[in-house]
Amino acid sequence: MAFTRATGKHRAPSRLTRTRAKAVGVAALATTGVIGGLAAPALAADSGTPSVSDTGLGQVIAIDKTLADRIDAQADAQQHQADAAAKAKAEAQRKAEAEKKAEAKAKAKAKADAKRAAEARAEKARAARSAERTRLSAFQLPVAGSYVTTGYKSSGSLWSSGSHSGIDFHAASGSSVVAVGAGTVVEAGWGGAYGNNIVLRMTDGTYTQYGHLSSIGVSVGQSVGVGQQIGLSGSTGNSTGPHLHFEARTTPSYGSDMDPVAYLRAHGVNV
Repeated sequence: MAFTRATGKHRAPSRLTRTRAKAVGVAALATTGVIGGLAAPALAADSGTPSVSDTGLGQVIAIDKTLADRIDAQADAQQHQADAAAKAKAEAQRKAEAEKKAEAKAKAKAKADAKRAAEARAEKARAARSAERTRLSAFQLPVAGSYVTTGYKSSGSLWSSGSHSGIDFHAASGSSVVAVGAGTVVEAGWGGAYGNNIVLRMTDGTYTQYGHLSSIGVSVGQSVGVGQQIGLSGSTGNSTGPHLHFEARTTPSYGSDMDPVAYLRAHGVNV
C-alpha cells in the first residue's frame, strides 16, 4: 500500500522520488563509464555493459533507503512534537477561557446576590417604616369597649361655658384610660374643673385631653404609644360621678376644642 506525504520547506522529497532520482543518476554514471572506472579492474576491462549489482547500485540504493527512513522518522518525531505542543497550547487556552468564564460568572452571581440582599434590606426597612407609620397613625377608644354617655356641645348648667366642650365615656372608677394615639405628654396634673387631667400632643399636631382621672400615670415630656395606659378613670374636679371626659383640640388650651366623635372617626375609630 502506497502512502503520500505532505511536502513543504521542512520536508525532503519523498523516499520514492529520491530513490528514483538516484537510480537514474547511477544508471547515467554507469552509461558514461564513471562507475566502471571506479569498479574493480576485472570489471573495468570487461567490454560488456555492467549490471546494476556488479556496479554497486544496490548498495547505494540500500544506503539511501536507510537515510531516507531516518529523515522520515525525524520528520515524524518533529511533527508529533509540534502536534503535541499545539494540542497543549489549545488545551491551556481552553482551560484559561473556562476559568475566566467561571470567574466572571462567580462575580456576576456575587453582584446579583449583593443586589438582592440590599433590596431585601431596603424592603425590610420600608416595611418597618410603614409599620411604624401605621402604629403612630393608629387610634383607638380611650376606654376599651366604652361608649359615649354625654355628647359634644350638650347644653346645661354643669358647664361654665353653657355647653359641653368634649364627650363623656362610660367608665367605672379605676378603669384603665389609654392614649387614643401616639403622642407626647404636654400636661399632667390638676386641671381645675377637669380635676386630674392629661393633655397629649398627637403625632399629627392635634391635641387630646383626658379629665376627671382618679390617678395619673405619666409625666410631662414623656412619649406614649397608642393604647398605652396613662391613668385611671375617676370623678375628680367638676364631676357628678365616675366617667372619662375626653376632648380633641387644635391647641393644648381650653377653648380650641373640636368634635371628638368626628375626630376619632376620622382616625378610624368606631365610636
